[in-house]
Amino acid sequence: MASIHFEGVGKVFPDGTVALDDLDLDVEDGEFVVLVGPSGSGKSTALRILAGLEDATAGTVRIGERVVNDVEPKDRDVAMVFQSYALYPHMSAQDNIGFPLRMQREEKSKIRERVAHTAARLDIGALLERRPRQLSGGQRQRVALGRAIVREPRAFLMDEPLSNLDAKLRVEMRAYVAQLHRRLAKTILYVTHDQVEAMTMGDRVAILRDGLLEQVDAPQTLYDRPASLFVAAFMGSPAMNLLRGRILAEDGTRCVLQLGSARLPLPDPVLEARPALMGRVDEEVVVGIRPEALRPADGARAALEGPVVLRESLGSDVLVHVEVDAPAVLAGEQLEAARELAGGDVNGTPPKRARLTARLEPSVRAATGETLRLTVDPARLHFFDPQTERALA
Repeated sequence: MASIHFEGVGKVFPDGTVALDDLDLDVEDGEFVVLVGPSGSGKSTALRILAGLEDATAGTVRIGERVVNDVEPKDRDVAMVFQSYALYPHMSAQDNIGFPLRMQREEKSKIRERVAHTAARLDIGALLERRPRQLSGGQRQRVALGRAIVREPRAFLMDEPLSNLDAKLRVEMRAYVAQLHRRLAKTILYVTHDQVEAMTMGDRVAILRDGLLEQVDAPQTLYDRPASLFVAAFMGSPAMNLLRGRILAEDGTRCVLQLGSARLPLPDPVLEARPALMGRVDEEVVVGIRPEALRPADGARAALEGPVVLRESLGSDVLVHVEVDAPAVLAGEQLEAARELAGGDVNGTPPKRARLTARLEPSVRAATGETLRLTVDPARLHFFDPQTERALA
């Protein structure tokens, strides 16, 4: 096995595009780390630099204790699995898997033995005589994995290996790759743009944005305690609701959060857990609410209120979209989508009325056009600085 270390790694392309900026990331022996982020965030560039397919313009890359900046790709003892499978169409699955060993001039008997052992691990022993065109997408991906595994490298690098598969097969292969990691106990650095893949597969997840590392932590920690507005908006499906609000003092003894016309009390335990909020009285903050944290309000309880504009039944639960009079905040992919719709002429200007997404029990009656009142436990609110976009703790 091998640890992987990026130390101040940067990459600037000849046209001036900054793909990576001062990347510091450590992957421990046997760890499964996922690099995730939107297109152009630098995740694939980082992987290619590690593999030796791109040169870093700054910083140091180490595999174990060895600096590999100037080491040829074939001598780095890592195996890469690509999005496109990259199988030789004229070769059988057996020959595709054994190809790296033939390049190393291994004995034929040893190649056959190792290919058979690898195929058994991947449950494709019965497919070895078939050519790629005779295989399904999932079977091709297993052959591509087998070609990487058979070399017995110190680490595996995977660049969006499941993105060409259909939704159902992608779910199956996610579980398969995670199980494979447990069996092999090898270091894996895995790139994806899909935050669901990142949440379900990685021991830790590193989130990149415009070449910068936003946050790296366990998946649940990223979800529960995002360090920035971008991470909050990126992690979670459906995405976190982001609203612009203001913290106000009432009667000089308590604080409330104003979201449009709604005023939600902020109990002392919430303020004690986030002391930075006390310094934000009479100031605007960005408030994040996960869809599952919202629930129907009863009686006179303070609530966010508005008409239901869409109801989506998912069987086990229902997504209800409610328009409220608090201003929305756009971040991450939401902002990028708004820019695309406006032809790039969006400067972070949010809609004046936000659309809240609530994940509710199917028994909740909320027809389109009806008014729904929603409340949230204040302890489950997230707060961010509007200027720095960093979490307020």
